[in-house]
Amino acid sequence: MSPKQHRGEVTSDLLLDAALRVYAEAGEQGLTVSAVTRASGVSLGSLYHHFGSIDGLVNALLTRWLGRLLDALADAVRHSPDARTGVRSLVHAYLAFVQEHPDVSRLLHSSRADQVGMSRGKELRDVQEARMPPLSSWALRYVEQGELAALQPALLESLLLGPVVGVSRRWLTVGDIDLNDAARILPDRIWRSISADGVMDPPGPA
Repeated sequence: MSPKQHRGEVTSDLLLDAALRVYAEAGEQGLTVSAVTRASGVSLGSLYHHFGSIDGLVNALLTRWLGRLLDALADAVRHSPDARTGVRSLVHAYLAFVQEHPDVSRLLHSSRADQVGMSRGKELRDVQEARMPPLSSWALRYVEQGELAALQPALLESLLLGPVVGVSRRWLTVGDIDLNDAARILPDRIWRSISADGVMDPPGPA
C-alpha cells in the first residue's frame, strides 16, 4: 500500500468513526456534514472526496457494520455440530452483537438504514450476499440432511432472522424486552418454525 493510499484509509476511518459518534450523541437529525467534519477534524472537501455526500458516508458506515454482523453470525454457525445448535448459536451471536454495539445496532435497525436499503438496496444486498455463503452453506447442508425444512432460501432466512431482528429493534427503540430472556426463548421457537419435523406440508389444491 502506498503512503497516499494509507492516508486515504486513515481519513476514511476517521470520518466513519466520527459519523458513528455523532449518531450516538445526536441521533439521525444530528448526523450532518458539519457535525461529522467537526467531530473528525477532517475537511469538508475530504469527506466529499471519499464518500461523495453525507448519504454516501452513512451508506459506507452501514456497509462496514453490516459486514461485521454477518461475519459474527457466520462464525457462530461454522462449527455447530447440528442444525438446532446452529440456530441457538446464531440467535445468541446476533443478540450479543446488539448488546455489545448498541449505537451501531440502533443505526442498522433505524429508519435511516431502511431508507438507504430502499434507495441502495442492491449495493447492500451485494455486501450481504458476499458474506452469506458460510450461512447459506450451513443451511443447505442441514436441508440436505433432513434437519431443516426444504424452504426457499429467502423464506428460510426470514424465519430464522426475522424474530431476532424484531426483538432487537424493539429493545433498541422501546426497551421493554429483556434480551437475556429473548436469548433463552427465541432459539426453540425459531427451531420449531424451520425444522423439517416442525413445518407442515403445504395444503393441496382446493
